[in-house]
Amino acid sequence: MKPDLKRALLALVAGLAAWVLVATLLDVALRLALPGYAAGEPTMTFTRGMLIARLTLAVITSLAAGATTALIAPRSAWVPWTLGVLLLVIFVPEHLKLWHVFPAWYHLSFLVTLVPLILIGWRLWLLRAGARHSEGR
Repeated sequence: MKPDLKRALLALVAGLAAWVLVATLLDVALRLALPGYAAGEPTMTFTRGMLIARLTLAVITSLAAGATTALIAPRSAWVPWTLGVLLLVIFVPEHLKLWHVFPAWYHLSFLVTLVPLILIGWRLWLLRAGARHSEGR
């Protein structure tokens, strides 16, 4: 296997792991910070504010996952796209199962922004790394 492909596959796995890790850590933070969130989680009974907090968690998580892919494989533009599509494949069936539980705006906000946010995280990391690289010259 070519080194660039190995690096890209590692970036894909790391991006997925970053998504899961950051989502888990932020979910724990929501449980601690938002009154009633932990009690509502098992039954999926969330207030509008809790749903917005969950979407905010997803934004941060997706940006971090995209940045992770850029950190490991900055020249592999297909990696964040693949990660986004993989996550959509995972989450679309789950959201369809829960479509009646949450409002449509919640599902659509999550699903429609998933890939773009990963790409933005990837791009922001590259811009940040490029700025640091040019400052060091």
